[in-house]
Amino acid sequence: MPVTKVNGVNIFYQVIGNQGPWVALITGGRRGHDEFVPLATKLANAGYRVVLHDRRNTGRSDVLIAGDVAEETLWLDDLHELLKQLNAIPTFIGGSSAGARTAMRYYVRFRNDVRGLLLMRVTGGAFAAGRLPENYYGMFIKEAEKGGMAAVCATEQYQERIAANPATRDRLMAMDPKQYIKVMSNWQDQFIASTRMEVFGMTDADLASIAVPTVVIPGNDQTHASVNGKLCASKIPGAVLHMLPIEDQEVPLINYTEWAPYEEEIAQTFLELMRNADARRTGQAAAS
Repeated sequence: MPVTKVNGVNIFYQVIGNQGPWVALITGGRRGHDEFVPLATKLANAGYRVVLHDRRNTGRSDVLIAGDVAEETLWLDDLHELLKQLNAIPTFIGGSSAGARTAMRYYVRFRNDVRGLLLMRVTGGAFAAGRLPENYYGMFIKEAEKGGMAAVCATEQYQERIAANPATRDRLMAMDPKQYIKVMSNWQDQFIASTRMEVFGMTDADLASIAVPTVVIPGNDQTHASVNGKLCASKIPGAVLHMLPIEDQEVPLINYTEWAPYEEEIAQTFLELMRNADARRTGQAAAS
């Protein structure tokens, strides 16, 4: 698996496909990129090159609990630098849940480098606002307060990351728990601020500013209720709303892997948007 230094962090990534326009897909939560390999392969078989990566603090990439800006801002800056290294700009950017947030915020920051947005399982609403800050930050702050960095390393999520990248434990154990708590508390505060928006991380003005082809596939759990995706699509000019043949369920989270039966439909939906965008781009270039 290739690894490259991005903004001081070792980032594990994978490129699927050998030719064609570039696509970057970003997973949600703190999961590695592996769950998107089947979808990326479908897009690659249709003529696209797909970049997958483990964001910092996820998967096999380095854990670095540092920085004053929001963690999700670090993610989009890392992605931009990775794509620059791969000479993969401009790019179709997409993702699920936190990946969708990162994709939208990437557009706001680097709009000239984005060919289109491929959004799934958009996050919003009171349930997610109550659940996610604790899952991402609060529970680990509490562990650090109770038992220092050894207690943090013993949590299930960090155990997964240590198993994927054993150097993670040494880096965490070398941290001052007070500094860890300070950074995580700052990230938590910034994340909570982002949940006050109807579409997490995006103001109405941000959404209205999106001027590239966009497709939104809503989720169907309490964290990614379909109403969130519909609302997001309604606020992005010209966005395509694609509803899978699924119904909302009263469960906190449905893992993306459970969407496997619909992955062919997802791939075809993304391909249609990208092909139409490329056709318009070619037509505009020919007319100029």
